[in-house]
Amino acid sequence: MVTIYIDDKPYEVEEGQDLLSACLSLGFNVPYFCWHPAMHSVGACRQCSVKVFKDENDKKGKIAMSCLTAATEGTRLSIDDPDARQFRASVIEWLMLNHPHDCPVCDEGGECHLQDMTVMTRHIYRRTRFRKRTHQNQYLGPFINHEMNRCIQCYRCIRFYNDYAGGRDFSVFSAHDSVYFGRHEEGILRSEFSGNLVEICPTGVFTDKTLKAHYTRKWDLQTAPSICVHCGLGCNTIPGERYGSLRRILNRYNGEVNGYFLCDRGRFGYGFVNSDTRVRRPLLSINKGTTGGPASKDEVLEHISKILHFGARVIGIGSPRASMEANFALRDLVGPENFYQGLSEKEYETISDIARIMKKSPARSPSLRDVSMSDSVFVLGEDVSNTSPMLALALRQSVRRKPMEIVRKLRIPEWNDAAVREAIQDEKGPLFIGSSYSTRIDDIAAEVYRAAPADLARLGFAVAHEINKDLRPVNDLPKDTASLARRIARALKAAKRPLIVSGAGCGSRELIGAAADIARALCDAGRDAGLCYVVPECNSLGLALMGAEGLDRAVRRITGGTADSVLTLENDLYRRIDAEKADGIFGTAGHVIAIDHYLNRTTFMADVVLPAGTFAESGGLFVNNEGRAQAFYQVFVPEGEIQESWRWIRDIMVRTRRESAKNWKGLDDIRAAMINAMPFLGPARGIVPGAGFRIAGQRIPRQPHRFSGRTAIHADITVHEPRPPRDPDSPLAYSMEGYVERPPSPLIPRFWAPGWNSVQSVNKFQSEVGGQLAGGDPGRRLIEPDAAAEAPYSGKVPHPFERKEGKFLMLPLHHIFGSEELSARSPEISGLVPAPYVGLNAESLGDLGIQEDDELEIEIGSRTLFLRAENISSLPAGTAGLPSGIPGLEGIPLPSWGRLKRGGKTEGGP
Repeated sequence: MVTIYIDDKPYEVEEGQDLLSACLSLGFNVPYFCWHPAMHSVGACRQCSVKVFKDENDKKGKIAMSCLTAATEGTRLSIDDPDARQFRASVIEWLMLNHPHDCPVCDEGGECHLQDMTVMTRHIYRRTRFRKRTHQNQYLGPFINHEMNRCIQCYRCIRFYNDYAGGRDFSVFSAHDSVYFGRHEEGILRSEFSGNLVEICPTGVFTDKTLKAHYTRKWDLQTAPSICVHCGLGCNTIPGERYGSLRRILNRYNGEVNGYFLCDRGRFGYGFVNSDTRVRRPLLSINKGTTGGPASKDEVLEHISKILHFGARVIGIGSPRASMEANFALRDLVGPENFYQGLSEKEYETISDIARIMKKSPARSPSLRDVSMSDSVFVLGEDVSNTSPMLALALRQSVRRKPMEIVRKLRIPEWNDAAVREAIQDEKGPLFIGSSYSTRIDDIAAEVYRAAPADLARLGFAVAHEINKDLRPVNDLPKDTASLARRIARALKAAKRPLIVSGAGCGSRELIGAAADIARALCDAGRDAGLCYVVPECNSLGLALMGAEGLDRAVRRITGGTADSVLTLENDLYRRIDAEKADGIFGTAGHVIAIDHYLNRTTFMADVVLPAGTFAESGGLFVNNEGRAQAFYQVFVPEGEIQESWRWIRDIMVRTRRESAKNWKGLDDIRAAMINAMPFLGPARGIVPGAGFRIAGQRIPRQPHRFSGRTAIHADITVHEPRPPRDPDSPLAYSMEGYVERPPSPLIPRFWAPGWNSVQSVNKFQSEVGGQLAGGDPGRRLIEPDAAAEAPYSGKVPHPFERKEGKFLMLPLHHIFGSEELSARSPEISGLVPAPYVGLNAESLGDLGIQEDDELEIEIGSRTLFLRAENISSLPAGTAGLPSGIPGLEGIPLPSWGRLKRGGKTEGGP
């Protein structure tokens, strides 16, 4: 720590950081544009100027950019010096010369960083009388609206899109006062992180097009802390609602998880909440396979109580997209021995292996922040850009760790971004990728190895053997593969923070075991290794930690006649298992009760359908891939008879006289019962303040203090403002009244501070700029590494992949848009979902005597598909690829062997 003097008052700050960060961390208001806490300083806008003095005797000083000046012992500066204030005012004036006077109609209005900084610098009058520069806007896809005339040339967009996120289809053109930020031609932005431009841009150049479709002013949005439901990483979000409709998703800062950013699937995949396919009333069917008719809550509960009579043989099927509380409630209703994870056999096996390894491994499961700090990485069998995009963004930052040694030798501060990138150039740290096809992070890899899953696992076990020679060697490994294994092992052993990444995406238990062996070998060699497993859904790991059997076991019970009725929880069984198996459930079970929030094949076949709340209409806990339990809160109370899944189950239990449910008055009660029944959730005790928590006797308002209440949109119904709903489950209020200062970090519903209306206001909520939230980042880790663990090495080296005559190994191909269930139902994303196809390399296409776009007949399991052929040159010989989970290809177990036919004649194989 060093002492600096701001306007002659001493302050202690961290040595070496830039003065802008130091001032903001101390709570001072210093205006800025180009600087960003994740991307640091380039000095492009000149807005953060202060006056710096040589010593206490220097009365003249000089103007300096605070973002490019280091905080050293004795540094003296003035923020309020008249010269500094005048300079900042002149900067904002020239930046505003060509900015249009369109604040009243700008989508950024009320949340605009440019507005905030203009007010902060007291620029109130424009002296220029000349015509403003104008630009033509571009179509950039369904997510981003482009209004180039508002640009102030801060360069934030290009620095994020290209430098930070690795985009290649967005650039800056021309020079001087005609600088243009966009694409070389109109078209959809290809980066999976393009939506962050909405928050990165300090003006209204890039705005949320999905919000524009049902626009409301930002100060009229009701918000609450939430968790993204579109993958297993658990990114923190702020959903915004108006008039019972979810209008947008904003990033919610969590220093250990997503930091300042979200992927496009997480930001724009919320449309399913407003979908026309929502279940909004209980449905009761007389005949299976017919759409149920509406019924009252009392009618369906009475009907269910007759189904679940005393002695009825009932099984419950849980869901990885339902909260821990909902899964626990179902488990309590049917009994632990009758509760099943709603996962296919392959999913169940791989995710169960992951949970078992995480509990016993000496390697730490890293947060996304930990991933970004790793200095050597081996990605084994996981397409992270499509299965967990924010992990890919963290890996892009990790390859900068090793080259930072160059920066330190040159004594360049890490916050001096332009100088750092000039020093590093194209240098990248060691990142190795073993995958079955090309991925979007191949461009940052030192080396890429492509092979079938079995051969990928063999490479992994070979790397483990090179690190620990006591392990079983991998025999008959090709020379070039063995050499690669040695290079990977050397890089991992030489690293201070090596990281192994794998997951359930490949559907291979051998790959998961190989990753665990590498991490264990590194730990045994004295390295601080990280082991990061990717799981597919928001609560996949939480469900696995509950320890129930998989869906196939439930199918065998039902078709075997040892169960009379089934209760499914937020789970479309036709996505999980083959349609023939799912049909067997509905054809054999006496009754099927489905709790879900949208209509699907399972709800169509069920006797009773109960309308569940989505993540925006309910609260609970999710456990992410790291093993971090995180809470999400209800954003708005849904209309009609929609309620949380756990509440439906509680009502059923009360109606059927289950004693345990009598004390479940609210979310706190069921959460306490759940933690008592499941010891692994012990660290989550007290994870968030209970429903009775108050600050100065007040709740935390979901609505901002400028919330305008009911407007003319409902004046034809009533001009009276209704009484706000009561929230029995949290300390939050459905009101603009309440505690307006900074609440505890898990309860922050939005980031706002006086003078800081934009997302930059998060600086005011952090212990230091770019650090954790004051009071700690939300969430609690449930699993910590056990250095004394004696879990055995896997050592189950598979045989080399062998092609089969007349068959192809069908591998899962993941797509960021389409492979995930809920986001694919959002209108903006559904247009980007690819049509079903089968991927083959050029050699296989030639062997089959077909060309790309020809139709193929595919026999896989009990299904026959007719799909368009697509040339994917990176697929290994003897394999083919099917898009995982996209409409029309759900329920297919992958990887599996399949037969390809053309013209009725089998053509597959060598």
